[in-house]
Amino acid sequence: MGYAPQAVIDHAALRHNLQQVRHSAPASRIWSVIKADAYGHGIERVAGALLNTDGFAVARIDEALNLRQGGFDHPIMIMGGCYTQEVLMLAARNDFEVTVHDNQQLSLFDALSPGTHLAVWLKVDTGMHRLGFPLDHIDQIIDRLRAHPYVKQLNLMTHLANADDRGDSATQTQLAHFDSLPLHAFSQCSIANSAGVLGFRESHRDWVRPGIMLYGVSPFVGSSADDEGLQPVMTLRSRVIAVRQCQQGDRIGYGGAYECPEAMPVVVVAAGYGDGYPRHAVEGTPVLVEGRRLPLIGRVSMDMITLDARDYPSVKVGDEVVLWGRGLPVEEVAKKAGTIGYELLCGVTSRVNFIDQNVDEDKEI
Repeated sequence: MGYAPQAVIDHAALRHNLQQVRHSAPASRIWSVIKADAYGHGIERVAGALLNTDGFAVARIDEALNLRQGGFDHPIMIMGGCYTQEVLMLAARNDFEVTVHDNQQLSLFDALSPGTHLAVWLKVDTGMHRLGFPLDHIDQIIDRLRAHPYVKQLNLMTHLANADDRGDSATQTQLAHFDSLPLHAFSQCSIANSAGVLGFRESHRDWVRPGIMLYGVSPFVGSSADDEGLQPVMTLRSRVIAVRQCQQGDRIGYGGAYECPEAMPVVVVAAGYGDGYPRHAVEGTPVLVEGRRLPLIGRVSMDMITLDARDYPSVKVGDEVVLWGRGLPVEEVAKKAGTIGYELLCGVTSRVNFIDQNVDEDKEI
């Protein structure tokens, strides 16, 4: 309504990015990672655009249930696993595949009801040191799970910690650790995240697990979506709501953080941290107004930002503003705010109006 911010979600871009995964890892099946409400894009919306994927990966049981209740019958992996008997039984009843990464989770299998069958992904810690069994424990964990009557399939996975830097040797070390394990004991293996898909062909195993690249964001340090052949999916846009003719010495916004060096037009845009625009974006962060880059000035407010319009003196109320997306990579805005694109995409708030674009082909995929 009015000039409130909008997040335009381009379904054609989602389909394009999924195809880029297939092109990069043609021999692998694809777990499309749509956790955290599909990185802020809307989990059912994104799943509907990615019907051609082989499966969906989420973090928690509630995300998996939302997909099942939404009518998606794809394989679904719960990457965080299950932490109570009730949740594990719920996963089994819905035919979810579950990750097991510690002994507490492993103990839940001992109390499963007869007739229960689960596909299990055993997670090994090859160097991330976050979740996963230590390398020297894997043999005994394999024996325990393979002997369990309720495990219908045993698979192996790990997570890459430094693959966003193509030159970091840590990824090769992790791959060597993974390959030192008795891989013949497992039905399927998975290593690659988005960075692995694009940068480390040797990490492409039976399944790959792309996340951020699906949304048109580069997973690499110092790289953009264009560099990797990806298309941005979310364009966060708004409108100019005021144009002020300020004088030399006028101080703009809270705290007067910016002082006008001369008489100049200052644009006010209807978007702020209440919508998910980063409060810590620094002076000079680019914003597109009718396709022209104007620099941010002053502090980001809850509902508004202000821009230096000296390079666009004909700016007017109602002009379209792009905060990130088409023409302005979210990676660039994130860098100016001292964060990463993931956080900006996930941080778009519920008061932003989401608009679907290019949805016609979804049902035909």
